[in-house]
Amino acid sequence: MVRITEALVRKKAEHNEREIFSLEEISLHQENIERIENIDKWCKHLKILYLQSNLIPKIENVGRLKQLQYLNLALNNVERVENLEGCESLEKLDLTVNFVGELTSIECLKHHIFFNELYLTGNPCSQYEGYREYVIATLPGLKMLDGILVEKSERILAAQDYGVIRARIIQQQLEYKKKREIEKEEARLQEEREQREKEEQESIEGKPGFDGTWYTNINEEDKEKIAKKKTEKAEEEFKKDKEFWDTKSVFSPEERIRSHRKLEEQKDRDKKKEDEKNPPRPPRRMFADDGRPLNVNEAKINFTLTEDETGNNYLLDYQCYKYLDTSMIDVDVQPNYVKIQTKGRTFQLCLDQEVNADSSFCQRSQISGHLLVTMPKAKQIVRPPPKPTKVNTENKENEDVGSNKKSGRTVEKLEVDESARKTVDIGNIVKEKRQEVVPPLGSKPLGRKPEEKQTSENFVDDPDVPPLE
Repeated sequence: MVRITEALVRKKAEHNEREIFSLEEISLHQENIERIENIDKWCKHLKILYLQSNLIPKIENVGRLKQLQYLNLALNNVERVENLEGCESLEKLDLTVNFVGELTSIECLKHHIFFNELYLTGNPCSQYEGYREYVIATLPGLKMLDGILVEKSERILAAQDYGVIRARIIQQQLEYKKKREIEKEEARLQEEREQREKEEQESIEGKPGFDGTWYTNINEEDKEKIAKKKTEKAEEEFKKDKEFWDTKSVFSPEERIRSHRKLEEQKDRDKKKEDEKNPPRPPRRMFADDGRPLNVNEAKINFTLTEDETGNNYLLDYQCYKYLDTSMIDVDVQPNYVKIQTKGRTFQLCLDQEVNADSSFCQRSQISGHLLVTMPKAKQIVRPPPKPTKVNTENKENEDVGSNKKSGRTVEKLEVDESARKTVDIGNIVKEKRQEVVPPLGSKPLGRKPEEKQTSENFVDDPDVPPLE
């Protein structure tokens, strides 16, 4: 039995960013749901509800949906219209190909002032004599019945003969009810018979040696017997399935459920055969028997693990896809390994040295999409600062030449003939003209010492003479 769970509703609410409290439309079709539940509690603002192609036998738990405008229950097992009195805003109800035999149950809709469209095509009640006239007369606000517009003349004629038509409908309902009781009894007996056959088959198959597995040493002849038994069993199952689908069945909810179960059994058998041909892979081992982490790269994404200049940090460049959403990447750093989950695929890398998981961090490039994980080592190495190199005056000229070569420039020296050195003073070819700077009036000359005055010839330096003030 498939139930309506919160996870299922949130999955179907992707267009509403998985929020269900404000949901106005949801589609739960083809989910094999067998009961309507919880929707009236979680989605009180719901306006459109799609529940077609399920196994729902009863309309229930929708009375709290005051804003519900459209309810689609086509291709289900509904037998009567009920529990819709609380849906005050209901405008359209689709019950195509159900098993509604109690046509008078639609009278619960006549007080809905907004209700104007109803679909009952494919139900047993649609075969009743006077079906259309009765529905039109019972629901005065109806504008469309089974996709056909209701005309005013039809409404007037139906209202005139309403009493006679209703009595005729009730009589046909009673006949259908008796027929349904017979169908239910036959379905119950059929189910009991199939259950006994299934138990007998399971008891035979459960005995040791049925498939030849009790043999200790199986020879070629025994293998042929086992293969023959399997072939006969498959052919028998195929004949039963073919007989089931070729047999004409009655149109009833029990037969629809039986057909659904038969389809599920066939799917299970086919799945088992596929599993036998292609056995599932064993689960990926992430750790060795002694607890050591293993290197794993399920996503097959390139990566590089290096150290920074100081040698105290591991740098992991994980080259993930450029347009991959960051929410699909999960990074877990442990002391001796790092693990990255990418869309359910695992990347795990062992580390030679322990790292500080609490101090680790990761960044992602917006240009390339690469993920950079920085992991500080637990044992940090303290290195002294680099010492300045001494420059020899003798090799200074050679170093300058080397530096110029590195920068791409070439140094050319001027060669002078030795005979020219004797005749020409090379050092004073160009004499610089020194311009005397005239200080402004009243200021002391800069950069020059004041000229000392020459003493006279008769000057006697006598220490006993006091200095002039």
